Amino acid sequence: MTTGSPRLEGEDAQHVRTLAESGAKLPPIVVHMPSRTVIDGMHRLRAAMLRGETAIDAHYVHGTEADMFVLSVTANIQHGLPLSQQDRMTAAERIFVTRPEWSDRMVAVVVGLSGKKVAALRRRLADEIPQPAVRIGRDGRTRPVDGAIGRERAAELLASDPYASLRQIARAAGISPTTAADVRDRIRRGDDPIPARHAVRARPAKPLDPPEQPTTEVVSELSATFERLRRDPSLRLTEAGRTLLRMFDACQAVISHEETIKQGLPAHRLALTADLSHGYAQILQSFAARLRELQTSQMAESEGVG
Repeated sequence: MTTGSPRLEGEDAQHVRTLAESGAKLPPIVVHMPSRTVIDGMHRLRAAMLRGETAIDAHYVHGTEADMFVLSVTANIQHGLPLSQQDRMTAAERIFVTRPEWSDRMVAVVVGLSGKKVAALRRRLADEIPQPAVRIGRDGRTRPVDGAIGRERAAELLASDPYASLRQIARAAGISPTTAADVRDRIRRGDDPIPARHAVRARPAKPLDPPEQPTTEVVSELSATFERLRRDPSLRLTEAGRTLLRMFDACQAVISHEETIKQGLPAHRLALTADLSHGYAQILQSFAARLRELQTSQMAESEGVG
């Protein structure tokens, strides 16, 4: 079964025949374990069928539909039959919907287009796709799309907690410590925290909708996956694995005790806690993206053909 392929025209029959007639051993395909969807390797699968083979090696992966699409695009960019220009443009549009927080450069690397072309495409779709105030770059760092928004948020944080450190303000507002210091100095001088060159773009065109509450099925699947990981000796018996499990254990605590945690927080720390939670959530999203890239890179090194 194959769904969500970035190839708008489907498989290339000539490429399938070339692979089948080559006589070479076909590298493993990539399959989404829960749905049995072929994520990468449909040409190899068709070639094996054309040869009359009844089995083919496969790597199984887990993840959401959005994760699998990104993995499929990345794999097809790195090896095998190249995606067409239209395939890449369409893939970028889909990623804008599922990963609006990704920077233009990050999307460009995934789909194999230039950063300028991706930026132009995002601008054309800006009215149709809500854009977040910050974006995650290839280095995993979060940066504001509009510096004025970050400055405005920093000014609010300084007003509510004037003794907070510049690093705290910078992290919560999504700006650099240097910018946070400039905002503080402007406020002390009685100046507007937003310079005149940014003032016309101080607010987003429209507010973003709040994220959807995870369904009971999603929460149950996450909990079940965590339990499987926690029983895995390769994680429990390594330092990296134990660190990862402690991180997921903290996430599990939020799932199990969300109401108790919320009701027990002091009112004057709700906003800062919300900002910190949002920031860490973005870091985890970036971490997940880098893991997918690493997985794809390692598979591409072992395969070398499409």
